Amino acid sequence: MKTDIRNRKDIEKLVNSFYEKIKTDAVIGYLFSDVANVNWEKHLPTMYNFWENILFYTGNYNGSPMVVHKDLHEKSPLNPKHFKHWNKLFEETVDKSFVGPKAEEIKNRAMNISAVLMSKTLAQ
Repeated sequence: MKTDIRNRKDIEKLVNSFYEKIKTDAVIGYLFSDVANVNWEKHLPTMYNFWENILFYTGNYNGSPMVVHKDLHEKSPLNPKHFKHWNKLFEETVDKSFVGPKAEEIKNRAMNISAVLMSKTLAQ
């Protein structure tokens, strides 16, 4: 039975499931493996902190998503299709495991963050 997102353990489950999809995704997977060459041992805890802070206001995230996305865009141009696909995968991942107010909130926050990142990244 699905539950709402309640704590960091749930955030970790969500993030791990999401990036397992990303790693093999035909549309955007290459951005993480070939272009950014993501170090997953560093990236995953950063994403745990990011989403935990977004959802539970923990203050434990320290980073700059805008800089990361602009750098990625310089290496391999991003387009609206990339962001739309990321959104689709994220929403599917949340819906597969969670249901409730926090699950809805994280999906809404993710879409809003994605829209800002897309707008600012592609407006160069």
